[in-house]
Amino acid sequence: MRQILPVADGAEIRRHARRIALQHPRALLIALGLHALAAVSGLAAPRLIGDLVQDVQNGTTAAKVNLVIGLIAGFVVVQSLLTRWARYRSFALGEQVLAELREDFVDNALALPIGTVERAGTGDLLSRTSRDVDTLSRTVRFAVPETIIAFVTVLFSLTATLLVGVWVLVPLLAMVPVLWLSTRWYLRRAKDGYLRENAAYAQMTSSLAETVEGARTVEALRRYDDRVRRGDDDARGSYNAERYTLRLRTIWFPAVEVGYLVPIVGTLLFGGWLHINGQVTLGAVTAGVLYANQLIDPVDRLLSWIDELQSGGAAFARLLGISDVPDDRTASGRTPDGELVEAKDVRFSYVDGRDVLHGVELTVQPGERIAMVGPSGAGKSTLGRLVAGIHPPRTGSVTVGGVGMTELPLDELRRQVALVTQEHHVFVGTLRDNLSMARPAATDTELYDALAAVDAREWAEALPEGLDTRVGSGQLALTPAQAQQLALARLVLADPHTLVLDEATSLIDPRAARHMERSLAAVLEGRTVIAIAHRLYTAHDADRVAVVEDGRITELGSHDELVERQGSYAKLWKPGTADTQ
Repeated sequence: MRQILPVADGAEIRRHARRIALQHPRALLIALGLHALAAVSGLAAPRLIGDLVQDVQNGTTAAKVNLVIGLIAGFVVVQSLLTRWARYRSFALGEQVLAELREDFVDNALALPIGTVERAGTGDLLSRTSRDVDTLSRTVRFAVPETIIAFVTVLFSLTATLLVGVWVLVPLLAMVPVLWLSTRWYLRRAKDGYLRENAAYAQMTSSLAETVEGARTVEALRRYDDRVRRGDDDARGSYNAERYTLRLRTIWFPAVEVGYLVPIVGTLLFGGWLHINGQVTLGAVTAGVLYANQLIDPVDRLLSWIDELQSGGAAFARLLGISDVPDDRTASGRTPDGELVEAKDVRFSYVDGRDVLHGVELTVQPGERIAMVGPSGAGKSTLGRLVAGIHPPRTGSVTVGGVGMTELPLDELRRQVALVTQEHHVFVGTLRDNLSMARPAATDTELYDALAAVDAREWAEALPEGLDTRVGSGQLALTPAQAQQLALARLVLADPHTLVLDEATSLIDPRAARHMERSLAAVLEGRTVIAIAHRLYTAHDADRVAVVEDGRITELGSHDELVERQGSYAKLWKPGTADTQ
């Protein structure tokens, strides 16, 4: 099973958990203190009941019985109030921690190298942002507070039980082997089981996403049976992974339930024997049995939430693992000297041992317009992504102003070079929000000018609320062509000196695309443009054309020069092919 994005180990999880605890010491101490007071308040009733039983045996009055009942009721009320307050503080702390974890995850996810995200596929990252976040939410909101409550209650209950008499330890210790062995058996298997379960779900999600996104290809190539078989295999893998963790629970839970009965029965029998022999009072036996019974609930909650903690721990490990992805760029601190873009002896591979670029050499002068053409799969887009600094070359160098693209911090790189592909995202928000992210300080006039540069002003002004119209998922849906124009308008606002256009106008009608490219060319005059051509008229308008075949630049020159050579480029310009290559 493909696992590109890493998973944090136990040591890293513990370090991060300690760091979180140290960030909120006051809130944590208040929550623990309130839970301790609530637990102490709950310990009064068994002792009062035991003393009452002893008093009844020795002879007592109705007034004293009423007094004891009143005291028990008072402690129950106090315990209820303290428990409510303690839970409130615990849940508030949990929500704050969860919010911080989500923010950290979003920051780490956005900082992932694009190449890593592409190799991992959508399934793994999507399952981490959805399923794992949901699982961790349940753990932080409920499992962690409930575990704290149970642990504090068990600690104080044991202390109170020992005050009844050391003899109570005998039946209590009898349950330890059952709980210890069964829980140890479970914990040794649960973490890996939940990690496999989450990974299998990610694989199933990825397979489903690939099938849906490539539905037209599947239909065209008649690969229905293969995709169905793949989906069935992934679903079966997810089913088997979940069945494994379910089997662990069905073995562990019954063993734990048996362990709960041992201390109650043992305390009653052993205490009764001691009482018959005159070694303990009836009141002590009663209190001991009640305390043993009172231990069941917190121990049960403690062990029950362990299952949720294991699931949450696996989710936390996957979310935390995002931060372990190494950066694919190392800032050198050097500043580009000029705008010259150069690729020297560039080789690159997505899979070790299988280069898709083979010793590419290309120099692009400032202000020059280069068109890259060639058959699908030749390496045009890959070379464009290296020029845009998306990937570092395996060998060789890609530089701007003498500085490697991956030596520049991302913010600086995007001020130098920008990439626009045929895949564009419309963010949920206003049209103004979608545009101003490229230049936050831009005025409405500048936003409309950017839209006008890409022939989008007319439809933008026709929107119900103009720039304030909400677009994106669940809002006004833009057409693919409008989404591309929006991306190009962002490009105008970002104002880099070098642009890499990877079939950026492929979804627009040919006439409209040609008109828009001419308008864009007027705005971008003087900038360096590297256009990965989908239609050959783009190459016709370029200063030079680079023909990419089998990962190499086989021809380089102007349109007229290449046509005269009667090589690969000239064959593309045979009648009827110019608008289809």
